[in-house]
Amino acid sequence: MTTIQFYHLTSSPLERALPRLVEKAYSAGFRVHLRVGTEAQADYFNTGLWTYDPNSFLPHGTAQDAAPEKQPVFISATAEAPNQPDILVVTDGSQPAALDSYKRILDVFDGKDATAVETARARWKQYKDQGCEVAYFKQNDAGAWEKVASNG
Repeated sequence: MTTIQFYHLTSSPLERALPRLVEKAYSAGFRVHLRVGTEAQADYFNTGLWTYDPNSFLPHGTAQDAAPEKQPVFISATAEAPNQPDILVVTDGSQPAALDSYKRILDVFDGKDATAVETARARWKQYKDQGCEVAYFKQNDAGAWEKVASNG
């Protein structure tokens, strides 16, 4: 069964926290689909993942790049994922049609947005009711992730 991990942003914005999560997944040997809310965000992260840390190399691309199926990290605003990912990272609250397509789903949401928090709680309940292992991580004041809750 797919493991769902919720990441509650409280001390740093998505633009700073997301590249580190994606890099950690890539470094662990996973193929990643980064699903963002809009094409503008996909373009932003396509550029941003090259430049967020001068000491890092995180290969990635979009459907506009050559051979998107070979990208270890594929960025899009749609469910399309030609790179056969192990991990889905969502920032827009979307849910995949088939949970078993992924080993893990990272659901990243803005803790300063009451609607985002409320809908994340609803997704948590839905995933838990479906029998998924779920875990909840919250940023501390320094921006590090702390596991707060899980059902596994």
